[in-house]
Amino acid sequence: MAQVELVMPKMGESIIEATILNWVKQVGDRVEVDDTVLEIATDKVDSEVPAPVAGTIKEIKYEADSTVAVGEVIALIETEAGAEVAASPTIAPPTAASDSPPQTTAPSPAPTAPATPPAPEKAAATAEKSENGRFYSPLVRTIADKEGISQAELDQIPGTGNGGRVNKSDIQAYLKRRDNRFITGPGKAAPTAGTHATTLPPRPPVAPAGGLASGSSEIIEMGRMRKLIADHMVNSKRTSPHVTSFIEVDVTDIVNWRESIKRDFQQKYGEKITYTPIFIEAVAKAIKDFPLVNVSVDGDRIIKKHDINIGMAAALPTGNLIVPVIRNADQLNLLGLSRQVNDLAGRARANKLKPEEIQDGTFTVTNVGTFGNVMGTPIINQPQVAILAVGAIRKKPAVVETEYGDLIAIRQMMYMSLSYDHRVVDGFLGGSFLRRIGDYLEAFDPQRSDV
Repeated sequence: MAQVELVMPKMGESIIEATILNWVKQVGDRVEVDDTVLEIATDKVDSEVPAPVAGTIKEIKYEADSTVAVGEVIALIETEAGAEVAASPTIAPPTAASDSPPQTTAPSPAPTAPATPPAPEKAAATAEKSENGRFYSPLVRTIADKEGISQAELDQIPGTGNGGRVNKSDIQAYLKRRDNRFITGPGKAAPTAGTHATTLPPRPPVAPAGGLASGSSEIIEMGRMRKLIADHMVNSKRTSPHVTSFIEVDVTDIVNWRESIKRDFQQKYGEKITYTPIFIEAVAKAIKDFPLVNVSVDGDRIIKKHDINIGMAAALPTGNLIVPVIRNADQLNLLGLSRQVNDLAGRARANKLKPEEIQDGTFTVTNVGTFGNVMGTPIINQPQVAILAVGAIRKKPAVVETEYGDLIAIRQMMYMSLSYDHRVVDGFLGGSFLRRIGDYLEAFDPQRSDV
C-alpha cells in the first residue's frame, strides 16, 4: 500500500491560505478520483477539493474551521499504487510556464508518517471565531466588515449552514431586513404603534482594537480581502514602473451593429451580446500582432506566454473586484467569447467561481465605463505586464472624412487606456499595441454575419 499526500491547492496569485469549512469524507472512507473530499473557503471563492487519486482516507491532519497555508499537507490517502507520492488536487494544476517565479513556488512537503498528528506549534491557525465560539468564514467576515456589522450583531444572525454556521445567503438576507429596520437613538424617532420593528441594537461604528470613533469620523478596519487587494496593488506599483497611454476610438459601427442584432442574437443563441466580448476579440488579435505584450518578468528573464488568457475585471456583491480568466481567448469566436463572458460574470456575482478560473491570466481588460468613467489609469495585475481600461461610450461631435470632404458628425466615441510595465514594454510597443486594438475596433464590419 502507498500513501498520497493531499495538499491545500493553489487558488490564485494573491491567495496564500484557505479555511477548511467541512470534511465531506472522513477517515476510513473510500474515495474515487475527483470525489469531493472537503470544502474550503477564501476571501474570493468557496470551493470543493477533489481527490487526486482513488483510495481510502488514512489520516486528516486539520480539523474543520482551520486555516491552512497553500501547499500544506491536509490529508493522507492510502492507495494501491506502487510508490508513495505527493499529490495536489486538480483544482489548480501547475503549468510549465507558471505566472509565479520558479523560486517562489512552494515545493510539496516530504511524506510524513500517517500515525503522527501535527505538533501543536505547527497546527494551522484556527479561523476567526467570536467570543461565544461561533465560526465565520472569511467571505462572511468580508461582507460583515464592508457593511459595518458589529460582532454582537453578527452573533445574532441565524445560520442555515452546518452546525448553524452563517453563510453568504444568510448574511445577505439579514442585510435586506436590516436596511428596513427602525432604530431608536439620538435624533431618530421611535417606531409608531403597530410598526413591526426589530429588537436588534443599532450598529456601532466598527473600530480596530484600541481604536475609537469620535465626532464625525469613523474608523473602519479593512477586511481580509481588502487587505489582500491593497497588498497586491502596492506590490504592483513597487514592482512595475507604470506608464499609461491613451487613445480615442470611434465605435459607432459597433454600437449600431449590436443594437441591430442583439434581440435576434439572444433568441438564436440564448446569450446576451455585450461590448465586452467584442473588446476581448480585438485585444486577442492585437496580442497576436504584438506577442511581447503577453509576457511576465522573472528577474532578468522575460517569460513569453504562448497562451492568450484574458482576464476581465468583474464586481462582486461585496463591492470588491475579481478577475476571472477566459483561456485561449484567441481560439474563440464572438459567440464563444459571449458565452464565456456571460458565464464567468454571472458566476462571479453569485460567488460560484472555481479557483482555477481566476488563475493564469496573461492580460487583463477592465471596463471603467461600467461606472460612468470616461477613462482610467489601471494598475497592472501582477505578474502580467499590461492592462487595458475601456471607458464609457458617449455621443460626441467628431470630424468624419467623406468623399465630399471633412464633415462634423455625431459619433459614438470611447477612450481606451493601456497601463504597461516600462521594464519590458517601452512606449513604441505599448503605444503601437494600444493603437492596433483601436484599429481593429474601428475596422469592425457592421455587415458581419459570423459570430
